[in-house]
Amino acid sequence: MIYLLATNNPGKAREIKPMFDMAGLTLITLADLGLHFEAREDGTTFAHNATQKARETAAFLQSAEISKDINADAIAVLADDSGLEIDALNGEPGVDSALYMGRDTPYTDKCKNLLDRLAATPENMRTARFICMLACIRPGGRPLLLAEGTIEGRIAHAASGEGGFGYDPIFYYPPHGKTLAELSQDEKNHISHRGQAIQKMIGLITSANSSTK
Repeated sequence: MIYLLATNNPGKAREIKPMFDMAGLTLITLADLGLHFEAREDGTTFAHNATQKARETAAFLQSAEISKDINADAIAVLADDSGLEIDALNGEPGVDSALYMGRDTPYTDKCKNLLDRLAATPENMRTARFICMLACIRPGGRPLLLAEGTIEGRIAHAASGEGGFGYDPIFYYPPHGKTLAELSQDEKNHISHRGQAIQKMIGLITSANSSTK
């Protein structure tokens, strides 16, 4: 079976694909098929948005023109919804992390805005977490597999690091003494919210595949 990652974000693809490769699972992206599709993200929870993106992308594939070498009915769709919750900001940006200050606003500007808003916030009140929810809809529309991952940390006083993407440069992870953007990809995958969710999802997929043999 082929797994399609329902995202136009190359950063997410870079994180997820190597882990699927290691598990012997084939993961492709919309870009690999020459497609672009934006599913809605108007839910109030990460689970709602991930599920919505998976279902809408699966429906889109049924009407899209794709390579004759790939059977749309044999593609399972994997969708991610993730975000940053900052306690001192009442959980913002939360499920609106991608839309915060506008989808097209550079993350450098988004990060600076959050740092400015937290400028007077003391260290012990800068707690935050990244949450990731993955949804996988298998051919035929069901069953729907869900996996979640969370990483706890705090907001740094300044952006640091060139790796990762999104809000990684301002998310400080105390056990490593670094921001997520300062970690290698392998280090990040081992401890991140998305890495946790991916490992859980791979376990669910492996179990589901075994039960259908």
